Amino acid sequence: MLEILTVIAIVAFCGIFLYTGSTLSGAEFVGSDAVGSELIAKISGTPVENFQPLISQWRPPSAEIESCLFALQAAVGGILVGGVFGFWLGQKKKA
Repeated sequence: MLEILTVIAIVAFCGIFLYTGSTLSGAEFVGSDAVGSELIAKISGTPVENFQPLISQWRPPSAEIESCLFALQAAVGGILVGGVFGFWLGQKKKA
């Protein structure tokens, strides 16, 4: 029963996501950093170009390295989450 509800929830989520994505004409995905910076600039009256980060950020030399680092971060996070759930499942089976 739980599997059926999970599949229904996933299908509903994908349907809503695809529907809202197709109804927005000319919409473009913008990260939360850009939206937050623009909102702060609007409130303070300072142009976005004048904001400087407190800690200088390293920029990868190419887009391939950037996506490789992102994939590595996702893999490590997946391993950690899988390890936690595996440990919990093992403890549940042990008890």
